[in-house]
Amino acid sequence: MNKLTADDLIYGYIHGIFPMADADGTLYWYAPDPRAVIPIDTYKPAHSLRPILNKKQFDVRINTDFEQVMRYCSLPRSETDSTWISEEIINAYTELHHMGLAHSVETYIDNRLVGGLYGVSLGTAFFGESMFHHVSNASKVAFHYLILTLRQQKFDLLDTQFINDNVKRYGAIEIPKSAYMKQLKAALRKKARFTEPVLAHLFNDQVEDSGTE
Repeated sequence: MNKLTADDLIYGYIHGIFPMADADGTLYWYAPDPRAVIPIDTYKPAHSLRPILNKKQFDVRINTDFEQVMRYCSLPRSETDSTWISEEIINAYTELHHMGLAHSVETYIDNRLVGGLYGVSLGTAFFGESMFHHVSNASKVAFHYLILTLRQQKFDLLDTQFINDNVKRYGAIEIPKSAYMKQLKAALRKKARFTEPVLAHLFNDQVEDSGTE
């Protein structure tokens, strides 16, 4: 198989598939059925996260160090864990980032990268890929900022691929593949830019108005 490219990724996401690497680096394409998505409008941060947000413990940035976010996400979570983010995948997504279609949301403490996430933006769809944290709550704050960004920029779809306990805490649900493809096609027909929102009072208002865990 030829080397994975940014164009391959674009083609894949448009058609509802995405790549993951096996332990030996072999790439496979996946199209889960059902598919996991996170409804953008119904997400609410946990009560325990609100004090962290209000204290502004973290400095949140967008697209400051995309490749490093990917490299931290690629690290095994435990001694028995393996990673699906190979060097080939890192290179292809970094190429996509330089094209303005892959993005990272990062959290910093004293200018040290301590958490973040990355994904792909096409039309009004955002495809979440992976997240990491080196400090408690760092990735949760990054995700909260992601949601605020998607809301303000009028995104319609947040794809999280597979359901698991981690994405469930953010409100992920499963929908049939057919329903996902319908939502995807509708989102691809619209336009949105994944740019840093003008938060000002918005950030605090979203925290105060959010519901229960």
